[in-house]
Amino acid sequence: MDYDPQELERRWRERWADEGRYEADPADAAGGGDADEDPTFITVPYPYPSGGMHIGHARTYTVPDVYARYRRQRGDNVLFPIAWHVTGTPIIGAVERLKKREEGQMSVLRDTYNVAEDTLEDLETPMGYARHFIEDHYKKGMQDLGLSIDWRREFTTNDERYSQFITWQYETLRERGLLEKGLHPVKYCTNEEQPVTTHDLLEGEEAEFQEYTLIRFGHGDTIVPMATLRPETVRGVTNAYIDPDADYVIADVDDEEWFVSAPAIEKLQLQGRDVVPKRTVSGEHLVGERVTNPITGDEVLVLPAEFVDAENATGVVMSVPAHSPDDYIALQEAKADDERLAEYGIDPAEVDAIDPVPILSVEGYGEIPAKTAVEDAGIDSSVDPELEEVTRELYNSEFHSGRLNEEYGEFAGEVVEDVRGKFRDAHRESGAFGTMQEFSEEVVCRCGGDVVVAEQDTWFLRYNDEDWKRKAHDAVARMEAIPENTRGEYDHTIDWLNEWPCIRNYGLGTRLPWDDEFVIEPLSDSTIYMAYYTIAHRLQEIPVEDLDRDFFDALFYGADAVDDPDERALELREEWQYWYPVTYRFSANDLISNHLTFYLFHHSELFDPDEWPEGIVIMGMGLLEGEKMSSSKGHVVLPGAAIEDYGADTVRFFLLNSAEPWQDYDWRAEQVGAVRDQLERFWNRASDVIEEPGPDERPELATADRWLLSRLQRTVAEVTEAMEGSETRTASQAAFYDFEEDLRWYRRRTDRTRPAARWTLRETLETRLRLLAPFVPFLTNELHEELTGTPAEDAPWPEVDEDLLDPGIEAAETQVERLVDDIQGIQQSLRNAEEDVPEADPDRVRITVAADWKHEVFGTVAEVGTNQGQVMSEVMQNPDLRERGDAVNDLVSELIEFARGRDDELAALADIDERDAYERAADFLGSEFDAEIVVEREGDDADEQGAVPFRPAIELEAA
Repeated sequence: MDYDPQELERRWRERWADEGRYEADPADAAGGGDADEDPTFITVPYPYPSGGMHIGHARTYTVPDVYARYRRQRGDNVLFPIAWHVTGTPIIGAVERLKKREEGQMSVLRDTYNVAEDTLEDLETPMGYARHFIEDHYKKGMQDLGLSIDWRREFTTNDERYSQFITWQYETLRERGLLEKGLHPVKYCTNEEQPVTTHDLLEGEEAEFQEYTLIRFGHGDTIVPMATLRPETVRGVTNAYIDPDADYVIADVDDEEWFVSAPAIEKLQLQGRDVVPKRTVSGEHLVGERVTNPITGDEVLVLPAEFVDAENATGVVMSVPAHSPDDYIALQEAKADDERLAEYGIDPAEVDAIDPVPILSVEGYGEIPAKTAVEDAGIDSSVDPELEEVTRELYNSEFHSGRLNEEYGEFAGEVVEDVRGKFRDAHRESGAFGTMQEFSEEVVCRCGGDVVVAEQDTWFLRYNDEDWKRKAHDAVARMEAIPENTRGEYDHTIDWLNEWPCIRNYGLGTRLPWDDEFVIEPLSDSTIYMAYYTIAHRLQEIPVEDLDRDFFDALFYGADAVDDPDERALELREEWQYWYPVTYRFSANDLISNHLTFYLFHHSELFDPDEWPEGIVIMGMGLLEGEKMSSSKGHVVLPGAAIEDYGADTVRFFLLNSAEPWQDYDWRAEQVGAVRDQLERFWNRASDVIEEPGPDERPELATADRWLLSRLQRTVAEVTEAMEGSETRTASQAAFYDFEEDLRWYRRRTDRTRPAARWTLRETLETRLRLLAPFVPFLTNELHEELTGTPAEDAPWPEVDEDLLDPGIEAAETQVERLVDDIQGIQQSLRNAEEDVPEADPDRVRITVAADWKHEVFGTVAEVGTNQGQVMSEVMQNPDLRERGDAVNDLVSELIEFARGRDDELAALADIDERDAYERAADFLGSEFDAEIVVEREGDDADEQGAVPFRPAIELEAA
């Protein structure tokens, strides 16, 4: 049989589709399975079809598929569904860019996703666009990959019935007081003129809201506000900086005249201030002027600086050179640039007279901490990349241990961490300070618009509710977090989450039930849709108008939850309860900070603890030839192209074997091609076994056969343990590559034409095909059916056969392998000699094993362990050994070195007859080295270290 992956994969796809192979029904509720089967429910984030599926997505969906297939082989009734997330505006934005035939959008559609010209018009409606990428990319790609999905349950998030489900969710949360309306900082797209969320962002997904303190410096009657996160440093301000070339605006802000950057005007308006611009000037307007510090009354000089970002906050920044390494270096550079100062009419002497003003003391730094920091680091330039880290370290030290100087009055002597908020609030009340919201980094919407912080009257989820937080923490404590070190990230996110705006002004999705001008945003309508999967296909039978609040209350809370429960809802409740809770959710690491924690919040509130998620498996990021994948730049590989080139099994196996799910992986064409070759070699060798399978009944086995079958049991145990922990790389590595090493030794070690060898290879192949079935289902199903008449996926998962486990045989064979390596090492050394050494190609190999008394000492080491004192104490109880004195002591030292790291092997070694092991392998060794093999044992009078247990003396002899 030739290996033609495209052809055999096509046949299996058709077969699965015709059989409805992966359509899962409850054993009791729908009669679809064995009543003894345990339900396993696996989910993965549904795709957002604003573009096509690439190889990174392929890995996202293949990892849970492997676990689903594994659980089926373990006898579980497995549900693995998928749906399509279309909520929000990215699809709408993509359609608008398509209609305008924007160059970048057209390049992505034509060049990256191969959308045909005559198809473009079909994509000019939001759902037309979504449907194209659902059907022609995601769904086709998933089917091509052989994902074991129950396609009956698919839906989109703007389906009428799904919207009724979301309506029930939000009416319930509102009734429980977990939804409120009020002013709240939101991410606001200035282009779309509406709030956006993380899923809508092109850049700045990790950006956080930061509340700046505005220090209200004065310039005559004009306020020049400067934003800072360290308001306590106001007494250390020595000067200010401004971008002389940027645009600034003089405006009335809340009936005061302010001087701020042009970008700050819209931000202030969006944050609830009454702003009336009066005139625009350049930043040079303020250069060389002096502004008054509202706390100290000092007048400080405004200097020009290109590093000032007019887009950030108010576009004017205060300088605290005693406590900011950035500011310290900037001041030194300004003092050294007389020519630039003169250009703006500034007297260099005035700048030269500016000295840092210390306002606190901190252990480990001098009187001027910033000066100490930069000098210790050897930094003398503002472009030194180390400056950022030095600045961060000083800020951290001052916050946690810096004590304010005496001029701070009631706050003097206090640690900054303890009084920053009090100091800030006191001066806000006096009117010296104000506030402004800003992001921690630049944020850009997918539509290309700038995203700023806005205060809006909006509906928000009260994630700050203490009782709700407690339930979410309980959900984290109850679930399995894979890997375990991610558990703390969920708790951390729960702790910092505050109110979350959950509506948008427009877009696809479910309308806010009590105010249909708004749409529930994407991260808020995707928290409990896993429950919808369990009954999605059966809801199609029920009229939309019947899916009201009472219907879903009866479905999820039972007959007692409503006065007149709908019998259809109660019937569906059985199906929901059969599948719930979700066994494992496979998702991305970056979703812990939003979607996954929201998932836990909503489940913990809306359902009982027995229905909370059982486990979450985190997945890493994909690279392409060492670089981050990017659809917009065309730096992607489409699954269809990869499958056409290599076959779906190769694509799957590479994605699964290159890293554990939570680790990042790198798609490299050369390595993928190598995997394709390895699978073909596997196919060819399997075909040889199938053609000559050997006897049906087990014959008498040789040592090599027993060794291979024992190694097979170890592999079954290792793969099973790895699969239970979702360690797909460890599992596939053990089942395929590691066992190939065992097979390579076996093929070298034995005559494979023997009936027992053919039987052993058949038994081994059948077991391996079952182990590999979750990873490469097409190839394994085909071969297993050829071998046994049954597809591998329909065969049970292998169990360890204790009768075939033989630690002694394994240990003995390991010694034979070591012996071969040692003999080859001696040969190589002799061949490297300057003159020909006949013994390099010996006629006889003499193998001398250690004397019995040495093995007795080894037995003591195996029993006692690697504590030399304990070993010697035990050994010296034997008078015969005590008489050997230093020889025993030297041997114990050597054996302890040998024993370290071999705990699992020692007991088996102690039980084997080393000489017998080599004699049984003599025929093999003789053919391996084309020499006579002589195995002998040292006499008991051998005190020299010529032979040590399991490190025999080896002599190569020429005739």
